[in-house]
Amino acid sequence: MKNTTLTKAICLLSILLLAAGCNGTKENGKVTIQEPGSSITVIDDEKGDAGEPGISIVKIDAYEELEISDWLDENTVIVAKENESLKEMSLEELAGHHPRSLYKYNLSTKEYSLLKEEPDLNLGGAKLSPDRKYLLYSGYSLGDPSYEVLDLESLNSFNITGESIGNVGSAYWADEDTIVGAGYMNGAYTADTKGKATPLSELGQEALFIVRKVKDTVYYNTSGDNTLKALNLTTRDITSLDLPNVGGLYPSPDENKILVLQYSGAKQTLSLADADGSNLKKIAEGVELGGISWSPDQRMIAYSMKGEENGASVSGLYVHDLLAGESTSIAVDITNVLTCWSPNGEQLAYAQWDGEHYNSSIVYLKSSLQ
Repeated sequence: MKNTTLTKAICLLSILLLAAGCNGTKENGKVTIQEPGSSITVIDDEKGDAGEPGISIVKIDAYEELEISDWLDENTVIVAKENESLKEMSLEELAGHHPRSLYKYNLSTKEYSLLKEEPDLNLGGAKLSPDRKYLLYSGYSLGDPSYEVLDLESLNSFNITGESIGNVGSAYWADEDTIVGAGYMNGAYTADTKGKATPLSELGQEALFIVRKVKDTVYYNTSGDNTLKALNLTTRDITSLDLPNVGGLYPSPDENKILVLQYSGAKQTLSLADADGSNLKKIAEGVELGGISWSPDQRMIAYSMKGEENGASVSGLYVHDLLAGESTSIAVDITNVLTCWSPNGEQLAYAQWDGEHYNSSIVYLKSSLQ
């Protein structure tokens, strides 16, 4: 793994920290930024290769007890946070916490605008449709979540369900008005923005692990056979992509490439491939990989990785630049992370679960290869 030198970025961060009244400390090649109530560690790799980095950090803004899950525009993010206007959760395991509701949050004015609240139910994981007219999100207290769609104009919401499949087990945007996912117990479905789900009968009634739709192809695998398969919705033919042990699939914005997460024993590998699974190219390998997302221009890939270095466990957040062919370490000691990119691809938001709350940060990036 190649970590790009961030010395210039650290110098700039020091200036920003002094201006903002924050404290920074440096130890063992790492700079820890101390902000009110939080700290973020970024890499200062003094032994890195000489030359300009492909990606550098301009600044990092931290947001406590907030889950940033998507961007409505460059200045507005979709967030989930505890809603103190609602009664505390009734379940004993969640006592002392208010339900988490969905909001729009203006990064400049620091103002919240309520989108959706439900008593005794935590809402989160909200993702915008490609046309930014609908919001797909989950609701849960304990146990498995339900999935709903929110119309951002009317603020009416619809639970995704179907007569023959009942509740659903996963949900992803396939295009502007189509959602795809696995059934709660078995099979797969497609749904519209009113929440009505229709089974994909070709995939039968097996328990499915991955279900993602890209153009006219539905990718899937089963819990018994984790080799990735593809259903062509035009011909209705099913083929194997000869990719075993697949635990995640992430289509590129133009839907011509896919990122494939595979596992082998105690290791996981993230690879880039063509849509048919060919031309596999390894991006990262570690004990645990997650937080995977594409930048809108398809140049950069964010991911978190847990691995081992000199016999010690290490973890961090990285950005891989496909144009430069290298990965930059953004922050260390990062696990259980979710990531999302701003529309212009210059900001990366990540949310980390600490066992009780989500805490988020926005990393402002600069590229030397623009």
